[in-house]
Amino acid sequence: MTAHRETLAVLDAAALRQWCRDGARALGLARAEIDALNVFPVPDGDTGTNLFLTIEAAADAVEDSAGMALQGDDVGATALALARGALLGARGNSGVIVSQMLRGLAETVAGASPSAAAADVFHRGLVRAADLAYAAVARPVEGTVLTVARAAAQAAESAAGASLAEAVRAAASGARTALELTPDQLEVLARAGVVDAGGRGLVVLLEALESVVTGVEQQSGDRDARPVRPVRAGPDWDPSTFEGPAFEVMYLLEADDDVIPILQDTLGGMGDSLVVVGGDRLWNVHVHVDEPGPAVEAGVVAGRPYRIRITSLETPAARVPSGRGIVAVAPGAGLAALLESVGAAVVAGGAGRRPSPADLLAAMRQSGASEVVLLPNDKDSLAVAEAAAAEGRALGLRVGLIPTRAPVQSLAALAVHDRSRGFDDDVVTMTAAARSTRYAEVTVAVREAMTSAGVCEPGDVLGLIEDDVVVIGDSVESVASDVLERMLALGGELVTLVRGEDADSSLIDMVTARLQRTRPDVEVVAYDGGQPHYPLLIGVE
Repeated sequence: MTAHRETLAVLDAAALRQWCRDGARALGLARAEIDALNVFPVPDGDTGTNLFLTIEAAADAVEDSAGMALQGDDVGATALALARGALLGARGNSGVIVSQMLRGLAETVAGASPSAAAADVFHRGLVRAADLAYAAVARPVEGTVLTVARAAAQAAESAAGASLAEAVRAAASGARTALELTPDQLEVLARAGVVDAGGRGLVVLLEALESVVTGVEQQSGDRDARPVRPVRAGPDWDPSTFEGPAFEVMYLLEADDDVIPILQDTLGGMGDSLVVVGGDRLWNVHVHVDEPGPAVEAGVVAGRPYRIRITSLETPAARVPSGRGIVAVAPGAGLAALLESVGAAVVAGGAGRRPSPADLLAAMRQSGASEVVLLPNDKDSLAVAEAAAAEGRALGLRVGLIPTRAPVQSLAALAVHDRSRGFDDDVVTMTAAARSTRYAEVTVAVREAMTSAGVCEPGDVLGLIEDDVVVIGDSVESVASDVLERMLALGGELVTLVRGEDADSSLIDMVTARLQRTRPDVEVVAYDGGQPHYPLLIGVE
């Protein structure tokens, strides 16, 4: 062991900041090991990464608190900033539980009397942390991080009346001992021959705190407990035998505290691994379900969910991402069927039903592909698609976002799609085809407004090119023909017409006949898109 600073008598603001920095660093080094341990409650293999990101968020929060309105030497403010940062940045089941533990410790530190003994404050903080962690889990299971947390608190109590350093050292030692015993409490761990991943992460955090308080760096082999069991599969362990919900759903929720019990009951009936933590109208929700949509909708009923993340929990043996998939947004049944016919996974969209990042991410995961091309097909869904693409990449998918602003652009992109090409080449080719397709829409005004083509009244037929009103008329056919003439004046060889759900069945024939009289050299393809609000969508290549 190598000394690096003097032993601390109290857990002050500087020590908390140092603990966050050291804890994040230690978890960063250990996250591959912890990820490999992750076999409970589902083998999603990211507990170490989730804990690292959770503590990294807490570290960022306490650093911000030191340099902003909060005073850098205010231990209460720093502790609460730590807890809030962990809550907002929590990832995964273990990350959420650990964030709740940090909340319990922070609240105790922040509310302690300046005259209280440091070791006693720390012990009470660990007890509160364990209590909140158990309360946060709908069905607590022993042999998990919960057990390790409770053991740490009990060990700290044994050092009552001692120094802070002795109390922290006892807690870390107790946690290590409890971690070793987790395979004896959970059959799934015993069969896999590993300890609990979340518990291992908590031990790493407590060892980081031990180093901060005692002034010595923990080195491999310094532990006074037996070594953590190595990662090795037991003779009966088969990951493909795992049965459980297919998706992990997480989101932050702004909601009144009194609606949370109802939300917990609702989500508890949908799946398992339910954790709802927080307070004062800010909550972190985590649940494993087979259908992610209703779990998110339950949050909408309760309040305002955001930072929604949906992750597939199927085992690699059940689904190994491979190949290349297409995820496209479709505003109508006809367009959806058309896109599905060429192999795309379709997410419903359009006015009044635009998809969320969670919807797109779920479709990407459900495709089972390791490479995904994403087609938003709506200018108002571009930002949502970018967020979903970022989440997909963070989960290890290779995502190519083609910024299609209209369904006709996706049809052009899919026409040149070739799975035999390299991914980057395919995305570039599809993007070029989409960009070379100018798009237009014909719709009916619902209110008076000033447009680029003049004032429109309710009931007027509007022709839009690239989202700009260029024609105001009294019939869909005449406006569509006018729009086509303007578009083809700039050149074009192929016209795509997509009929909406409320359009007359003869609309396509009338527009095509009129176009062929003036531009017989142009090829026309037509589809029944079934989209609402827009009798006709137009594309020109």
